[in-house]
Amino acid sequence: MYRLDPTQIHVESHALPAWEHDASFHDTMAEQLRRAPWLALSASAHALAALLLWLLIPPEVKRAAENFASIVDTTQFDAVEPPPPPPPETNPEEIVEPIEVAETTIANEPDHAFDQVPTESNAKESTFDADQWNAAIGIGSGAGGPIGSGQGNGPGRRSGPNKPFVPDMRAALDWLRNHQDDDGKWDCDQFMKHDRDGEVCDGAGNPVHDIGVTGLALLAFLGDGSTLRSGPYRDALKKGVIWLKNQQDPSTGLFGRATSHDFVYDHAIATYAMCEAYGLSDYQMLKDTAQKGLDYLEAHRNPYRVWRYQPRDNDNDTSITGWCIMAYESASYFGLTVNREALKICASWLDEVADTSGRHGYAKAGDRSSRKPGDHGTRFPADKSEAMTAVGLFCRFFLGQDPKEKPVMRAAADLLVARPPVWDPKAGTIDEYYWYYATYALFQMGGSHWEAWKKKIAAAVQKNQHRDPAKKHLLGSWDPIGCWGEDGGRVYSTAILALTLQATYRYSKIVH
Repeated sequence: MYRLDPTQIHVESHALPAWEHDASFHDTMAEQLRRAPWLALSASAHALAALLLWLLIPPEVKRAAENFASIVDTTQFDAVEPPPPPPPETNPEEIVEPIEVAETTIANEPDHAFDQVPTESNAKESTFDADQWNAAIGIGSGAGGPIGSGQGNGPGRRSGPNKPFVPDMRAALDWLRNHQDDDGKWDCDQFMKHDRDGEVCDGAGNPVHDIGVTGLALLAFLGDGSTLRSGPYRDALKKGVIWLKNQQDPSTGLFGRATSHDFVYDHAIATYAMCEAYGLSDYQMLKDTAQKGLDYLEAHRNPYRVWRYQPRDNDNDTSITGWCIMAYESASYFGLTVNREALKICASWLDEVADTSGRHGYAKAGDRSSRKPGDHGTRFPADKSEAMTAVGLFCRFFLGQDPKEKPVMRAAADLLVARPPVWDPKAGTIDEYYWYYATYALFQMGGSHWEAWKKKIAAAVQKNQHRDPAKKHLLGSWDPIGCWGEDGGRVYSTAILALTLQATYRYSKIVH
């Protein structure tokens, strides 16, 4: 077998070697270096373009997140600037306090004027701290709030409320609520129109006193702890306050009209009630109403003296002055404007009409309470009452006087205890007005004076309240057979005796 030896093969070629035909390595590098600046510039430009492209066009996941954020922003923008809604219907409750409301704000809105108020869960029943005296002789929520709460400790407190009186007083308030007119007033002579089935109430009063008895009824509800913001009698208060406000002459401040010789009594009681309603409810829309009532009283007062029936006629008496003192002191407590000099003059008046026995007179020292013409003085002998002494004693407490510094106060308290309340229609001893003032005065006095009076007032008042459920239209009320019952009627008797019961369990002492 023949084998080919590669080493023996010879190929002849006339072509030049590769290293002779192509450019040398050095020639190639020289040529590249001549082109290098432009190449570097081109490469840098391409790199920069790639970087910008990478920044401007993020990965797909990030783009989706960015789109989502853009959608949220657009929605927010739309929510900020919606088409403007139509203006809402407004009423006085939508006005933020303490902006004062114009006089006509609630005049024609008895159903809505006080609707926007805190609920009972967050509204205070009293503006008083635990150890403060109640501006309205205890009329208005007591320092302890609801019955039995917070009355066991602190200065001037008792160990607890006199609970046996509570059902009697609440029955009286229910009767008042059930005999209130739809427009808010209490009708002295026509209240029995609410007794629509069965036996109706008797005991009509004089219609000229609707203003006064409405004020007393409101004070009785406030005394139970209800206000325009909370409490079981809130709705009755709302209606009554609106009605009373609408009876005020905006130019003079007088509540009602001067249609009776003693119209200023009704005005003073109404002013007192309005001050309490304003202060205890902290309702700014009533501030101007209460202030105008006070301004009328000041305009009515005699120059350098006190008050009586006609404006500035230089006639003065302790009875009407007592109501005015309470209105002034209540107003002062709640930040309304009063003439403090007038209260100093009142204190001087009480000294002027008091004698060494402690008796306070009606128009001068030694006077007894006034009586109407005719047989009124025979049916209700003035010497069986110490009404003016009771007014004077309580007003002294109200003016900040202390029995330890004013011996006449202790002497007056002795006179009241010596003339205890007795329910005897034949003897003419029933005088709710006297009992009301004496109860508050002796409660402030405390000690043996109060203990002796408390037993007597319970016997006279509690035992003679209508308590028979079968007579539902009378239940809770008192017959108007007392000294002033024929003027105020059953509404007056029930309101003022309900107030009398409230003194026995709710209020702090003025002087500790």
